[in-house]
Amino acid sequence: MTQRLVVRSAAEADIAQVALWYEQRAPGLGADFLRAVDVALAEIARMPERFPIVHQTCRRTLLRRFPYGVYFVPTAELISVVACMHARRDPRSWQERAE
Repeated sequence: MTQRLVVRSAAEADIAQVALWYEQRAPGLGADFLRAVDVALAEIARMPERFPIVHQTCRRTLLRRFPYGVYFVPTAELISVVACMHARRDPRSWQERAE
């Protein structure tokens, strides 16, 4: 049985905001960021248990080339992406979403 991957609205907003920020810095960089997120989401969907638990049941994968992590909570039926945040950001901001 495969788990369904759902990106929560708060995580979608994180991703869109960061992509826009990168695109404003250099044309095409926002698209590169979105591709890195897509790769991370595909890896999460394929094998979520491969990523470390960082808080209770929440796991994280780091993006290649960008200092961001994708935080997700897997269950038997669903993988819920709760945040995409800068690695240096206060962890309480994504931990509240994971609970």
